[in-house]
Amino acid sequence: MGQESLPRIDKWLWAVRVYKTRSQAAQACRAGRVKVDGQVAKPSREVHPGMVISLHWGPIDRIIKVKALLNNRVGAKLVDQYLEDLTPEEDYKTLEVIRKRTGLRPHGTGRPTKKERRDLDQWFDNR
Repeated sequence: MGQESLPRIDKWLWAVRVYKTRSQAAQACRAGRVKVDGQVAKPSREVHPGMVISLHWGPIDRIIKVKALLNNRVGAKLVDQYLEDLTPEEDYKTLEVIRKRTGLRPHGTGRPTKKERRDLDQWFDNR
């Protein structure tokens, strides 16, 4: 009947589906890509409601506010109950522009056409 422990930041990031695996979340913490109050967070750091977490996520920095705590992974539809995404919309637009420039295709669109493959080859050759 002791006090329930607060979840670790790596486990919480995994539970709210920011990372696919808990080990990826822990690795991101160790690599310095997860910050709380401007300081690098260790994987074992405890999470509190109201905490603002900054994630270096590809070419952008995501900002997430903790709304509620949980220890187990939740379905994608329930994620909004546990976090609030404070990332500016412009950052997501920048990410979309980068994806279009590099030729990354949306998931599930199938193989690139012959023309798209030629364009990709040309783009990689000119780099």
